[in-house]
Amino acid sequence: MHHFFVSPEQINVSDRSVIILGADVNHIKNVLRMRTGEEFSVSNGQDSREYRCAVLTLEEDRILGELRFIREDKVELPARIHLFQGLPKADKMELIIQKAVELGVFRIVPVAASRCIVKLDHKKAMARTARWQGIAEAAAKQSRRGLVPEVTEVSDFGRAVEMASEMDVRLIPYELAQDISKTRRLLQEIKPEQDVAVFIGPEGGFAEEEIALALENGLEPITLGKRILRTETAGMTVLSWLMYVLEMR
Repeated sequence: MHHFFVSPEQINVSDRSVIILGADVNHIKNVLRMRTGEEFSVSNGQDSREYRCAVLTLEEDRILGELRFIREDKVELPARIHLFQGLPKADKMELIIQKAVELGVFRIVPVAASRCIVKLDHKKAMARTARWQGIAEAAAKQSRRGLVPEVTEVSDFGRAVEMASEMDVRLIPYELAQDISKTRRLLQEIKPEQDVAVFIGPEGGFAEEEIALALENGLEPITLGKRILRTETAGMTVLSWLMYVLEMR
């Protein structure tokens, strides 16, 4: 079943109707070639509900759907996970965003750390951010998320640490950290509704001065095990662990 995101005002529960507007109209009509009676689902990005619908009419600039029932199951993680991802080489960021969204991330902050090979000027950074947001939306649709995670503008490391200072739990995987029991404890202590910052370094990791700044500002160094993980693997590992401990409660 295909899934779309709409504004809350496009869902009318009392009239049992849903209106699809914008680019999704063309996608439904000309790419998916959906027909009257075919089912789809929508989310409004706010209440985590899934609204199950069927196509009533296919108009030039909108799709009118019949609301059949509302699925109340919570699809979002109990805590909000903010992934601070050091900019990787090539198109790895696209893969990281896609998989992070599938695993339940709430927000992704691209971080221009000192060891990042990729250097983006303002114009390129804005274009990349727009593309990354599109990838996040597509992944949210595919995984039938209740919201589309935000991909913020690229931040420098100092600003990223400042953003994380407002969060309840702050984690930074570090290759010199060794106590796996500490990692387990910190993850298990995360409570519903908390904001959790996870910092992942680029290829080559974070610089020593960045680690020092992180520790000075209360980030907790954790280990991900005895092996060195690639940047595109490390974030997925932490998110997978968080999904497990949060949803198994």
